[in-house]
Amino acid sequence: MTDTYCPECKRYTEVVLDHSAGDTVCSECGLVLEAHSIDEASEWRTFANESADNDPVRVGGPSNPLLADGGLSTLISKPSNGGPSNDFLSSSLGRWQNRGSNPDRSLIQAFKTIATMCDRLGLVATIKDLANEIYKKVEDQKPLRGRNQDAILAACIYIACRQEDKPRTVKEICSVANGATKKEIGRAKEYIVKQLEVEMGQSMEMGTIHAGDFLRRFCSHLGMTNQAVKAAQEAVQKSEELDIRRSPISVAAAVIYMITQLSDDKKLLKDISLATGVAEGTIRNSYKDLYPYASRIIPSSYAKEEDLRNLCSP
Repeated sequence: MTDTYCPECKRYTEVVLDHSAGDTVCSECGLVLEAHSIDEASEWRTFANESADNDPVRVGGPSNPLLADGGLSTLISKPSNGGPSNDFLSSSLGRWQNRGSNPDRSLIQAFKTIATMCDRLGLVATIKDLANEIYKKVEDQKPLRGRNQDAILAACIYIACRQEDKPRTVKEICSVANGATKKEIGRAKEYIVKQLEVEMGQSMEMGTIHAGDFLRRFCSHLGMTNQAVKAAQEAVQKSEELDIRRSPISVAAAVIYMITQLSDDKKLLKDISLATGVAEGTIRNSYKDLYPYASRIIPSSYAKEEDLRNLCSP
């Protein structure tokens, strides 16, 4: 989902893309912001791997400026009908095709892996393209042989998310990193940032992380109501004015716990820990820090003073 200005809500809101109808719909009020948009994706699905028939795609992939040939190289496919002449033709052309070395073979494989990781995380194409650019810069500057390739690719995605102001937690990135650990991804991130800073000759901007960047996604995982989500968003914004020395992810988890305790649909601490990736003990400590300021950060429209007094003490 991306942010677009909604004339009905009078502000920027997240929108949902309905690819089947070509509509862009506001997630807050349901207003159709754009109708019958052009789908720039592939012409249709590829069924070549599901049957013995030929690949029905009539067009090639889009050009890629990060590749030496622009991604417009030609591959010779095998004939569909049998016969000795066709077998000979296929084998001869196949041998010649395999003899030609593709300098971008490893790069294409890395881009495919990045695309798979981004799809599993539900990231937009701009983040995927930026992650590809980051990997290409690092790969051109210094070969990555001997390093954990999955950790490098995951770190590229993490940096791209930060720079696009759509951060993901390291645990979320780690869940799609094909076995790479948090420590390996952290080391890879430091290595990539160092290499890019050497290339640019200045410090690299990563973007600031706020608790609100994670809140909506966490609330969605927990199935919270729209009223509770809006109250949590307002509470998180007010908490930034306080001197709470906790990580943004911990603050977001603690605010969610506080909001759900004031609602009829209370959430267990272990469920919030599972949805946010924050340990239960860390949520308790963050809640303990926020508890004295409950009357300041919780919207009055969501909870009255009597409800706040009945809020469980840490």
